[in-house]
Amino acid sequence: MDYNTIINDDCLHAMQGLEDNTIDSIVTDPPYGLSFMGKDWDHGIPGVVFWQEALRIAKPGCHLLAFGGTRTFHRLAVAIEDAGWEIRDTVMWVYGSGFPKSHNLKGEWQGYGTALKPAWEPVIVARKPIDGTVANNVLKWGTGGINIDACRVPLNGDKPYSYPNGSGGSHGPVPIRIHYDNPVYGNPQGRFPANLIHDGSDEVVSGFPNDTSRFFYCAKASKSERNMGCEGLPLPDDNLQGLDTRGRTLVREDGSKTLVERWKGTPRQNNHPTVKPLALMRYLCRLVTPPDGVVLDPFCGSGSTLVGALQEGFRYIGIEKDPDYVNIAYARTKHALKEWGRESRQQVLQEVVS
Repeated sequence: MDYNTIINDDCLHAMQGLEDNTIDSIVTDPPYGLSFMGKDWDHGIPGVVFWQEALRIAKPGCHLLAFGGTRTFHRLAVAIEDAGWEIRDTVMWVYGSGFPKSHNLKGEWQGYGTALKPAWEPVIVARKPIDGTVANNVLKWGTGGINIDACRVPLNGDKPYSYPNGSGGSHGPVPIRIHYDNPVYGNPQGRFPANLIHDGSDEVVSGFPNDTSRFFYCAKASKSERNMGCEGLPLPDDNLQGLDTRGRTLVREDGSKTLVERWKGTPRQNNHPTVKPLALMRYLCRLVTPPDGVVLDPFCGSGSTLVGALQEGFRYIGIEKDPDYVNIAYARTKHALKEWGRESRQQVLQEVVS
């Protein structure tokens, strides 16, 4: 099997070419089925057949982390469960920067609207059934456990240290790990990781009766982080060129458009609409992947999972149907490989997309 690979293909077809019991973890952000920004790829939730194929290639005890939309993640969870995965938990990623996609009602219903302000996204936590006991499964396959100590939250409430080169970005410092037996934290025996992650915004912090230092901190992706390594790519020529959605939906279900702002500063070659922050993807990969493990993202988009995986010392396989997003993912991972002094070997496998 080739690692550090991005496959330009439909994920179901691409997974059929992978061997049984070879993937250590799956961390992915699949379509939410909301027709987000009118994108064809977001027309439905990946069904049972997708997750059955993922189950086949996953090692026993392999964890699956899948983002979902608050309106549709129940369908995603059912599809994953019906495919044979065990639902273990759901992580909440809570943030304060969501934009309400609500219509104001007029006339006698003044003050009424049609939607709430989005403030969190669920991450479904599932696991392939283990082979015997958990202890036996870990010894045989290297999978089945969660890396608690490497994902602890510092006891003193300070935010973790930044990248070695100081490039934490505008979202602030993020936790790093050089080796599993050498976590780079202010206190390696910090708080037990919880099923809640927050962005540190005043809006979120004020909603807690105590402080939020007991939970992992991760803000949304900054402009510079989104475009990292993509500076040499051409600007997209579609009608979304240069627009900053800031987490907002540009086209509502009835076809009307929300307000947007022109992209300010560096032009954005990475025009993927749902870029996840690298700190979050690093944390999730670290949480469920064994040392030197292989992380699969069958819906890799612009490659945030892949960058997060390689920055944590893991190998990766990404699958993406859209060739434009493949180019973006390749540029971002190539930049990250160079930045982190890792082996520069990387390839893109292009297949005929049916």
